[in-house]
Amino acid sequence: MGFLEVLSALFGVTYTAAWSVSFYPQPMLNFGRKSTSGTTVDFPLINCLGFTAYLVSNMAFYYSPLIRAQYAARYKGLTPTVQFNDIAFAAHGLLLSAVTASQYFYYRAWGFAPSPGNKPSRFILGIFFGCVVGVVAVLFIVLGSPERDSTHEAVSSWVWLDAIYAISYVKLIVTLIKYTPQVIVNHRNRSTKGWSILQILLDFSGGILSIAQLGVDSYLQHDWSGVTGNPVKFALGNVSMIYDLIFMIQHYVLYRGADGKPAECDSLLGADEERRID
Repeated sequence: MGFLEVLSALFGVTYTAAWSVSFYPQPMLNFGRKSTSGTTVDFPLINCLGFTAYLVSNMAFYYSPLIRAQYAARYKGLTPTVQFNDIAFAAHGLLLSAVTASQYFYYRAWGFAPSPGNKPSRFILGIFFGCVVGVVAVLFIVLGSPERDSTHEAVSSWVWLDAIYAISYVKLIVTLIKYTPQVIVNHRNRSTKGWSILQILLDFSGGILSIAQLGVDSYLQHDWSGVTGNPVKFALGNVSMIYDLIFMIQHYVLYRGADGKPAECDSLLGADEERRID
C-alpha cells in the first residue's frame, strides 16, 4: 500500500471519527440542561431522513454487484469511491439523530421541560414528504424500464443505478437545508444558547478531511469523475462547512456572550402562530 493509499485511509478514519463524535455534544447539552430550548427539532428530524437515504445509497454502492457494474459502465470502468467508513458513519449518524429527535418528541420521558421547538415546522415537513414522493416517483420510472437490470444500457437508459442516485440526492437536499431553521432560530433569539458550538467545530474539521480523502481517491484513479460520480459526498463537505462558518460567526462574533431573549422563539413559527405544547 502506497503513501497516498495510507493517507486516504487516515483521512477517512479521522473524518469519520470527527463527524461521528459531533453527534454527541447536542444531545448531551440538552440532557445537561434538561431542555431543548434555543433549538428546534427540525434539524434532527430531517437528519433522520437524510442519513437513512445516505445509508441505503452507500450500502448499494459498496455491496451491490449490479449497482457497481452499472456505475462502471457509466463512468468508464471506474468503481464507486464509497468506502466502508462512509457506511459506518451513515449508520451511526442515523442512530444518534434518532436519539436526539426523541428528546424533542418524547421530552417527558427524558424529564425535559416543554419547548415550542419540539414541533417541526411546515418547511421541514414539506421537504421531508417531498423527498419521499420524489424517490417513489423515480422508483416507478425505473421499474417501468425494460433495461433496469442491464449494465450495457446504463449510460442511456433508466437503470437501478438511477434509483440509488435518487435516494442519495435526498441526503444532498437535506444537507442543503437542514441547518437553515437553526440559523433562523439563532438570529431571532440573538443568541446561540442551547446550540452546541462543539458539534459545529467537529463537523467543520470532518468536512475538510472528507473532501481531502475524496480528492486523493480521485487522483489515485487518475480521473476526477470520482468526484462527479459521487456528488453527495463532495457536497456534504462543502455545504456543511459553509453553514459551520455561519454558526461560528453567530457564536463568536454576532451573539458572543448573549444569553438570548427572555422568551426565546424556539421554532420557525412566529410568536402568534406557535403551537400549544400539551
